[in-house]
Amino acid sequence: MQKKAFVIFFSIVFLARTATAQFGVFQQGEVGLTIGAANYFGDLNTTADITRPKIAIGAYISHQYNPYVDVRVGAHYAQLGYSDTYSKNFFQQRRNLSFNTTIIELALQGDFNFFKFEPGEMDHAFTPFITFGAGVFTYNPYTYLNGQKVFLRPLGTEGQNDDFVGPDGKERKPYGTTAFCFPIGFGVKYALNTQLNITFQVTQRLTTTDYIDDVSTTYVGPTLPGGAPSFPNGPGGTLSQAYLLQDRSYETGTRIGNTGVQRGWSSQKDQYLIAEIGISFNLRSYTCPSASY
Repeated sequence: MQKKAFVIFFSIVFLARTATAQFGVFQQGEVGLTIGAANYFGDLNTTADITRPKIAIGAYISHQYNPYVDVRVGAHYAQLGYSDTYSKNFFQQRRNLSFNTTIIELALQGDFNFFKFEPGEMDHAFTPFITFGAGVFTYNPYTYLNGQKVFLRPLGTEGQNDDFVGPDGKERKPYGTTAFCFPIGFGVKYALNTQLNITFQVTQRLTTTDYIDDVSTTYVGPTLPGGAPSFPNGPGGTLSQAYLLQDRSYETGTRIGNTGVQRGWSSQKDQYLIAEIGISFNLRSYTCPSASY
């Protein structure tokens, strides 16, 4: 009888341990939402001032490979914009250009935690992290003329719509509205409990375009090679939008946009930064993890 009870007792203990292993909790990843501000750096904001941030909203889903590494796919909607009127530089004040654009971004990033991160464990509920990756985004710069919203790309403000050859000997082609970006940044993450985390991160985007702001190279000037006007007048001899927006220095004095005069700085691509706070929901499995950390 005692032998039978002994066997039953250890059978119960074995089954309980097996059930615990089978239904153990393992962190799989997160689904998160973020909100913050985006700031542009480029030919209009040459001193990297963070003075005109605009709204940025994001969402992501991640897979955690272990408590130190996870990979996420994220999307962002952001607004960017700037004006030469904000600058203290005399040339930029005379140049008098401005733009706004909507950014829609999709990126793949790797996050690398400095500390072991396991929601639900007080000793492992907080970590700083670094992040970097690659993505693609869309943009389409516009400005305002006499209160009217005007998209700049179709106008070819630097001669992209004509057979214009720049000082570098290259014909200027219309730029696209899609480019690659390379996010790199840092942040912190804190697990409030087993279900929820809060995050804060700042991520800079290096890009492959210099036309987020529609400014890159030199002024076309009033005429093309051969004498044809660079920006022909509209119906009834009215000045075209392209003519009025490619060189707006007439609003601050005499025109400065002669052929070959510097309009932007083509040797450096445009960039943008997003600083955001977020909340994420943990994705957890209830199977035994294949390894302990």
